[in-house]
Amino acid sequence: MTEKLLKLDAKIVVILYVLIEIICVGMGMGIPILCILFGFPLGWYIVKKICTSMEYSHLMFYKILRLSFLASVFTFLIMIVIWGRTIPMLFDPMSDFQNFGHPFILYDPKISFIGWLILMIFISPFLQLLTTIFASFITLIRIEQKNSNNI
Repeated sequence: MTEKLLKLDAKIVVILYVLIEIICVGMGMGIPILCILFGFPLGWYIVKKICTSMEYSHLMFYKILRLSFLASVFTFLIMIVIWGRTIPMLFDPMSDFQNFGHPFILYDPKISFIGWLILMIFISPFLQLLTTIFASFITLIRIEQKNSNNI
């Protein structure tokens, strides 16, 4: 099963990633917690795919970082589409922040709304980047351990 998954064409992998990411956002109802958690299998897949296609070198690290960053940029774009349309509410004096439906992270409803937007649009994709890089690092360690035990 994993061999078939690793041998998929890059276009198919990108389409699958986009579909899974959209499903994760939908299941989280616009809150990207599942997208953040999706960073763990994504990091594993990125490393396994890179390790099957190229020899171990420092270029692997750049490729892992670049692919992790691209995945996080896609999540950022989805969050801009979902939450960016609520940004004009900040400039409308008639906006009802108290009944918007976001949690009151801070005491003032408007400040809580600003914090919520920052969390959704900027921090969540960054957390996905961190989980993807962390999972990639752990996978690299596991591969290195297996290679050192086989010698």
